[in-house]
Amino acid sequence: MEYVARTPQQLGQVLKSCRKHRGLTQSAAGAKVGLKQSTISVIEEHDAKATVATLYKALSALGLELVLRDKSPPEIRTGEW
Repeated sequence: MEYVARTPQQLGQVLKSCRKHRGLTQSAAGAKVGLKQSTISVIEEHDAKATVATLYKALSALGLELVLRDKSPPEIRTGEW
């Protein structure tokens, strides 16, 4: 599945949702990659204290990867749905 996160808040919510979907507590997700529960909480709450390295560890714990791509142009709708 693909998730789009354009803000720190959205990224935190995506990570939290993925963690819960996988049935992991913050402690269990952190333990997989050597992070404390409090660090996972910081990432999910989009706190500026989270480093890029810590973010990558959290992504790894959830089996996710970061993909960069050009932003999609806004959809142009014509006519009916």
